[in-house]
Amino acid sequence: MIVRSWTTNPRRLRQAAGDRDAIPPPRLSRVTQIMGPAFVAAIAYVDPGNVATNLTAGATSGYLLVWVVVAASVVAMLVQFQAAKLGMATGKSLPRLCRERFPRWGSRLLWVQAEIVVLATDLAEFVGAAIGMRLLFGMPVALSAVVTAAASLLLLELRRRGRTRRFELMSAAAVLLVGAGIGYDILVVGHQSAAGLAGGLLPTFDGHASLVLAMGIVGATVMPHAVYLHSALVQGRHTSADMAWRQPSLIRRALRLDCALALGTAAVVNVSMIALGAGLGAATAGAWDGDLLEAHAELAARVGGGAALAFAVALLSSGVSSAGVGTLAGDIVMRGFLGRRVPVHLRRVVTMAPAVAALVCGVPLTGLLVMSQVVISLGVPVALFLLVYFCRDPAVMGPLVNAPATTRVAGVTGTVVAVLAACLPFAFLF
Repeated sequence: MIVRSWTTNPRRLRQAAGDRDAIPPPRLSRVTQIMGPAFVAAIAYVDPGNVATNLTAGATSGYLLVWVVVAASVVAMLVQFQAAKLGMATGKSLPRLCRERFPRWGSRLLWVQAEIVVLATDLAEFVGAAIGMRLLFGMPVALSAVVTAAASLLLLELRRRGRTRRFELMSAAAVLLVGAGIGYDILVVGHQSAAGLAGGLLPTFDGHASLVLAMGIVGATVMPHAVYLHSALVQGRHTSADMAWRQPSLIRRALRLDCALALGTAAVVNVSMIALGAGLGAATAGAWDGDLLEAHAELAARVGGGAALAFAVALLSSGVSSAGVGTLAGDIVMRGFLGRRVPVHLRRVVTMAPAVAALVCGVPLTGLLVMSQVVISLGVPVALFLLVYFCRDPAVMGPLVNAPATTRVAGVTGTVVAVLAACLPFAFLF
């Protein structure tokens, strides 16, 4: 038997020399260190805009548009994987890359459209939280907007103080809480059809109304601010700065797993929202059309206070958590495109102002949610094409550059989503 001595063991020699980078931690540990940011981005996929759109689709079309949710979720996984890969390969966010590689006027225009998207996103999140607090506590909607802002700032303090893991865990818990609330309501409401759910996986439409709802689902699922955010969240992981260049296969595997788990969970929650809308619509014989306030009342009257409470908690969790994520995305957008950083408390006051003003003026809440999704949809094409543009460039991505086939798939899906998103505002006019 040949016994390798201590002094001839390369691993021990490197360890004695203090070469820590040469002795990486176990592979599983390295993978789990990278995972987590996708669960923060996943909050954007279960925000109040998704709740309103999916419930309305279920109430008015049954399971007809389940396939749209599934297809949009698959596209979202691809998009968020690209965003995470971009951030890991470059150590920079998508907005910062735009500032460094485009003319100043171009980055300023991109910043303006991104800020409009963030403001519209904040509007949807504040409306959702306001409805949740009104249902739970009877709180005036204007006051609930202030409470939501304070709660979102508390969440962001965890990340600002270096508690990144706790922030990610709380984001994952929020996604699960929304899913648990919706899932409980599905069980108690009943009126579900396995055959109808399976039939909803077949691509089809039923008139203009279902086409508009499909566009709304796509607009509410693929979120521009989540793309900007995810490209920044992957930075500063517990890995070497050049890890993406030394271990590209491990990076790809970890990012795929992170996106699959986080966005797969969000997809299940979104399909559950359609199922709840279909069940409640069937229970009311079509009398309920998807309004969130009426949904709470119908649950309380037909099933009981427990179901109504679960719905309100899910909506509140969706609004508060997504408001925190929206604030973080806004900070990344401004810092990246302009190279300037505004204190997060000041930024929250500025971004919450339009939402509070709209709520104080008594604008219909469901109408605000629909309007916010229309505005957000206008920013989808910009974010997707910027992502494909950078991820195809080997000078930017290094060994994490997209394969030609991946670029083609991302380009085609991005074009389809962009066309649907661009057509959404016009669909509401007819």
